[in-house]
Amino acid sequence: MNSKQRAYLKSIAMNTEPIFRIGKSSITPEFTQAVSEALAARELVKIAVLQNCTDDPHELAQTISERTHSQVVQVIGKKIVLYKEGKDKNKKIVLP
Repeated sequence: MNSKQRAYLKSIAMNTEPIFRIGKSSITPEFTQAVSEALAARELVKIAVLQNCTDDPHELAQTISERTHSQVVQVIGKKIVLYKEGKDKNKKIVLP
């Protein structure tokens, strides 16, 4: 992913609400499965890391992206944005 594509995905994610929250239980297999399913359906997922989670958001983003085979678009504060190219051409985000 080049910088122009990353900037485009960031602009889309800016207006998106987080659909997942990571709490004190951190990353569970069920959470990873849910994120993977959401990436298949949406391609772009925003995750919020709650205050009671003691893990580093950058490390969490790397772990989730490795487990879901996605790419980390950005980590700002306690927000993580992930992208995975979908298979359905009708729902696909067209990158510049």
